[in-house]
Amino acid sequence: MSFLGSLLGLVSTARARIATDTRRRAWLLVLAAWSIGGTGIWVMHFMAMVGFSVQDSPLRFDVPITIASFFIAVITVGVGLFIVGLGKPKLWKVLVGGPITGVSVAFMHYTGMKAMHINGTFEYRTSLFIASYAIAIVAATVALWFTIVVRGMLATVAAAAVMGVAVCSMHYTGMYAMRVHLLHSTDNVPGVDVNWFLAPIVLFVLVVVIALASAVMAVPSEREQAEAAAVRDKIAAGRAMREEAGPVFGGGPIGGGAVGGGAVGGVGAAPAPGGQAAGRGFAARAANGIADARRQRGR
Repeated sequence: MSFLGSLLGLVSTARARIATDTRRRAWLLVLAAWSIGGTGIWVMHFMAMVGFSVQDSPLRFDVPITIASFFIAVITVGVGLFIVGLGKPKLWKVLVGGPITGVSVAFMHYTGMKAMHINGTFEYRTSLFIASYAIAIVAATVALWFTIVVRGMLATVAAAAVMGVAVCSMHYTGMYAMRVHLLHSTDNVPGVDVNWFLAPIVLFVLVVVIALASAVMAVPSEREQAEAAAVRDKIAAGRAMREEAGPVFGGGPIGGGAVGGGAVGGVGAAPAPGGQAAGRGFAARAANGIADARRQRGR
């Protein structure tokens, strides 16, 4: 999930980078934030939590806090992408947006853990807790750097793999830092079972992947835009050559030539000098041809 979300997010940011329209660039960056933050980070986190359990205690999740963690992931990744993606790419933007996004991503992880309830309490080892934040900051900074320098499909796939490994490393470092203290209590644990999230997550991933793939495919890539620009340049060059060569049969350009002393296609339009010369030459050749034909009939 982390690799897939990162891949779609990088493709979206690559399309946004070459977009000339500000509105198109903005919504592509929103799609990238949804993909990286929603699928690459949040979905990965809760897919991993499906495999987590605490012995001798039920495990439940608080739904509002869980939903809040999703929006934290998407919005904070979006902030970093907009800092880097709008305007000209600069190194200082990466160095500012990376730590902001990294801290927020780690905060999303621990917000998701805060939504988890057991018959006991959690605590975290300080050194590993800090290490998980450091991994998140480095991973986010590298991810934002990838968004402005990565070009080509192979490089994008490699960058997505690096991002996926980094996000998972942050998650499992935070999980390894956690310690559980169980309470001998018979009270019910509030919340819903983690499997309650499984079907919505699968449906969410399918919808996001289809929507993002459709949206990204609807926007031309850098190569396609370059090919289209080359075709437009050739058409413009051919048009310019035809205009310089002038009309073939006299009378000036269309809408401006004079035939039989009257303007055609435009009142008062003056014929081009080159068109007049070509017209006189053609008339002379036609007159000579008619005279030759008459002499042949007379013989």
